[in-house]
Formats: sequence, structure tokens, C-alpha cells
Amino acid sequence: MNLSMIRYVLGLVMMFEGAFLSLPCVVALIYNEGKGVSFFIMMIVCLLLGFLLRWKKPKNHVFYVKEGFVTVAASWIIMSFFGGLPFVLNGDIPSVVDAMFETVSGFTTTGSSILSDVEALAKCSLFWRSFTHWIGGMGVFVFVLAVMPLTGGQNIHLMRAESPGPSVGKLVPKIRKTSMILYKIYIVMSVIMVAFLMIGKMPLFDSLLLMFGSAGTGGFSILNTGCATYTPYVQYVIAIFMMLFGINFNVYYFLLIRKFKEAVKYEELRYYLLFIAASTLLIVINIHNTFDALEPVFRHAFFQVSSIITTTGYSSIDFNYWPEFSKVILILLMFSGACAGSTGGGIKVSRLIMMLKTVKKELLSYAHPRTVRKVKFNGRVVEHEVIRGMNVYFVAYSFILMFSILIISLDNFDFLTNFTAIASTLNNIGPGIGLVGPTGNFGMYSDLSKIVMVFDMLAGRLEIFPILVLISPYTWKGLKLRRKK
Repeated sequence: MNLSMIRYVLGLVMMFEGAFLSLPCVVALIYNEGKGVSFFIMMIVCLLLGFLLRWKKPKNHVFYVKEGFVTVAASWIIMSFFGGLPFVLNGDIPSVVDAMFETVSGFTTTGSSILSDVEALAKCSLFWRSFTHWIGGMGVFVFVLAVMPLTGGQNIHLMRAESPGPSVGKLVPKIRKTSMILYKIYIVMSVIMVAFLMIGKMPLFDSLLLMFGSAGTGGFSILNTGCATYTPYVQYVIAIFMMLFGINFNVYYFLLIRKFKEAVKYEELRYYLLFIAASTLLIVINIHNTFDALEPVFRHAFFQVSSIITTTGYSSIDFNYWPEFSKVILILLMFSGACAGSTGGGIKVSRLIMMLKTVKKELLSYAHPRTVRKVKFNGRVVEHEVIRGMNVYFVAYSFILMFSILIISLDNFDFLTNFTAIASTLNNIGPGIGLVGPTGNFGMYSDLSKIVMVFDMLAGRLEIFPILVLISPYTWKGLKLRRKK
């Protein structure tokens, strides 16, 4: 275990968080808010800790998978802890556990909240709360590698530990250029969305915060009513951009370099759009009797489908009152998630399709034992290592889901509430159904349940294994033996 390299990278992350914390300080100055002092204090603390951790450069720059997983998991926990302390210091969220829950929910782009009155927050707190979505959406290490690449040629291990999907590759030979391409696309799309929202006569501050939630597919609302009171135009803009940010960013890269055949070849994209279209149509048919006109039926159905499948979590209506059929569709979309390589969470469409193809392959092998068949995806043969990793992921995912539901059941809420609470946190969605629906929040749960859901949010965002590697005794066993010697 290269502890010196892990320490050095953690120092980089702390310094970047310190730089990010300067933005809510600026917002506090603009709106003349005294609560901005808490963000200034934490900015200084993060910069100082980052400087101390980077004081001595590591001699060994070798960075393997284990170090990558440990570093990414530890970084997200540390960022969330220090990112939540300003809420405690300024009194907006006095409880450390609640502040940690809210900040982890922000960085992991979950959007689940313990707050019942978000409009009571200071502007600087509202800004930081939503800005964590934008930071976590693309991933802090993608940003670090784009701005300040690490030496040693092992940076792909950091990117793989943080990026969503069954397999992660490079768009171009160098990791730094790949990271820069991804962030340029991310920034340009973010700016375009802000422009569209402002065309709809939305103030710049509100436009920025809604963009942070949509781009990062996070979903922290800035009004107690969510997105229900916005104009149809604004709701359509949010719904469309949520859907766009749920697409694999590699598709946008191929479109930019005019390799249209490569972009169209993405099988996951076709299934993703099919899921959205089919789900929207089914919900429209199911709820059309509850509205007088067809347009609001389509708008709310499309908005909620786009919000749930991309794991954003914004709500334009209280879907708790929808028929059971429509609610079940939304629950299924919670597990589907968006495309790999996007800012969305969930299991990912690519994993679902590959799992179904694997089942089909096994069925055909039973019917025709002598026939040799291979699973193909995007026109390429899927390597056995990817399928093995996918199966292990699904087993780990299922156990975490079951045990989490079991633990939070100690709070004695109904099964639907508990099930969708864990489904929404593990899949980084935000709202669930029942007491944690669009008009509810997670503040009613005990500290133990909140800690379980914090773990689930981190595990879901980091694709489970980095956080498991961090807490596994096997990771540190060799280190202890070497120290004894």
C-alpha cells in the first residue's frame, strides 16, 4: 500500500475543496450574509490541511487498483465531512449527522434531504448545497486529473474507481486529455442550460442552482414545492436537460468530432431512449383521466420519468397520488438508472442489457450445447472479466440493499417507505415513495438509519467496490504485518 501517495492525493483533494468553498463565500458577500463566515473558515481549514498533506512529495509514484479505490473512497468521505461542517457552524443544519447526510447526498448527486424548509436556508448555504451536485456529477477526480494530472501513469485507477459503469476507458490515449474533454462537454452543456432557463425569465441565481442539480443529476430543490410551481417552459427545459445529462458523454465526444457512426453505434443509448419513451407513454395512458388536457399529462409523465431514470430526483408533481401501475414503473426506473459514463446513478442501462444478454446466452447454450456463443454489446464481444465483475457487482448490490432495508426497519416505518428510501439512496435518486415521497424528507429517520443511508449513497455513487475495499480488513492486513516485521 503506497500510503505516501494516498496522502499526497488526499492533500490535492482538500485543496480543491478549499478552492470550491470560496464560491459560497462570494455569494455571501453579494447577498450580505454573515453565515458566509462558516464557509470562509472551512475554506482556510481545507487549504491548510491540503498544504500539510502535500508538504512532502512521495518518492514512490506507483498507484495500483487498491490504492485507487482506497484514495477515491477516502476522498469522498473527507470531502463530505468538511463540506458539511459549514452547515453546522452557521446553524442551518445543527446536527453533524444531518449535515453529513445532506452533504453526502449532494456530492453523490442523490438529492435526498433531511430538510423540511429549504427556503429558510441562507443563499450561501443554498448555493453550496446545490453546487456539491455539480462537483460530484462528473467526479472530483476527473476534475483533478484534468487540471493537475498526477505523475506515474497510473491515473486510470483513480478514474475507474470514480467513474460509473461496468467498464471505463479513455477517449484519447492520455488520461488528462480525456478528463479535459469530459469537463469541457460538461461545462458547455451547463452554460447552455443556464441560458435556456434565463430565457424563461428565471433569475441567474435560481438558474445556476437548478442547473447544478440537473447537470449533476442530483435534484436538490431550492423551493419547498420542488419544481411544481415553475412554468411549463422551465419544466420542459429541466426535463430535457436531465435526459441529456443521463447520456454517456462519449456519445457527445463522437458527435463533436463528427464520428456519427460511432455515436449511433452505442446500443445503450437506444435502450435508454426506448425506456424513457415507453415509460412515458405507459404513464400517460395510466394517468390521463386525472387531468383535463393531454399536455400537462405528457409533461408531468416525461418530467418524472426523465428525473427518476437519470436519478436526478426533481419532482413537478406529487406522484404519490398516481395509480399503483405508474408508481411501479418509477420504482423500476430507480433501479435502471441512466447510461454508463454519464452523471446519472443506478445500476445503469448497460449492465441491465448485458445481464439480459447473458441470460439469453445461457438459455441458448442449454438448448444447443455445442454452439459457442458470446455476449456482444455495442458491436463488440464483452470480455469475460467484465461479465464476472458485473455479476459480482450485482450480488454485492443485492446484499447491501437487503441489509440496509433490514437495519432501517428498526425505525418501524412501513415497508414501501423503507424499501424506496434505500432504493433511492443506493441508486442516488433522491425521493422515494410513501413518507419519503416528493413532499416528504428523510429527517424522520434515526441517526443509525441516516448513517446506513450515507453509506449507501457513497457505495452507490462509487459503484460499491471502492467503499468496500476501504472498509475491508483484507485491505489493511498486509500493512499491519509489514509494520510488525
